[in-house]
Amino acid sequence: MPNLEGVYRFLLTPRWLALHVVVLLVIPAFVFLGRWQFGRFEERSDNKDRVTSNIEAAAVPLDRLAAAGRPVGEGDRYRRVVASGTYDAANGLLVRRRPQEGRNGFYVLTPLVTGDGTAVIVNRGWIEAAATADASPPVSAPPTGQVTVTGRLRTSETEDSTGIRERSGLPDGQVLLIDPDKIGKRWPYQLVGGYVELTGQQPEGVAAPTPVPAPDVGSGGGLNLAYGVQWWLFIGIAIGGWILLIRREVAERKADKPTGETAVQEPEGETAAQESETAAN
Repeated sequence: MPNLEGVYRFLLTPRWLALHVVVLLVIPAFVFLGRWQFGRFEERSDNKDRVTSNIEAAAVPLDRLAAAGRPVGEGDRYRRVVASGTYDAANGLLVRRRPQEGRNGFYVLTPLVTGDGTAVIVNRGWIEAAATADASPPVSAPPTGQVTVTGRLRTSETEDSTGIRERSGLPDGQVLLIDPDKIGKRWPYQLVGGYVELTGQQPEGVAAPTPVPAPDVGSGGGLNLAYGVQWWLFIGIAIGGWILLIRREVAERKADKPTGETAVQEPEGETAAQESETAAN
């Protein structure tokens, strides 16, 4: 029966030892990558369920979920809220680098003063960029007087969460991030943490900016699940390929073995008798 001292001794040669090491390193790497993809699948699936639930839930008063100087909780992202107040059009801002439907443009921010020296940033929608990057396009005025807005509650934007880097020298009235902590320094009231992405208001504005579409939650990590299964299938392929190479090497070595080594030798007695008979003749 073949063993390491015979047919399988080649497994201890440097070339095969290197292959063993590669296989032993690849298997745990594929296990790790598969587990990471499964983790991303669970994370994105949970996010999809939470965001979908928040969008479909009945609107609640803004002050139940947000307050001045208090950040919006991750679990309240995209929750539908209602707030009443008056727009302060004089302190409106434009947010640069906000493409929509393949066109570059701006978000239109207007503070909604809710009373007692407190306001919330309302993203009233999107407008297309002007002819040059530094020019501010015309913006329609918000409704005057008391207004009731309904929208999606959003968390404050940061460089880490958006990938957008702050820079100085922007045209007056333009910003790069919707960050109430920084924006509030230029306004005469306290800002609620986070902001509201407008979906409706009463009374409605005239020639209002284009609404920001609801978030696309996608497949909830379906691709990550597929990638995780794929990585773990690679484990079976690696092991199967390793075994296949060994079996093929064994078969080739057996085929190349000299036939003389396996020939059946005649007994010494029969050989001597044949030699005597030949001599007598």
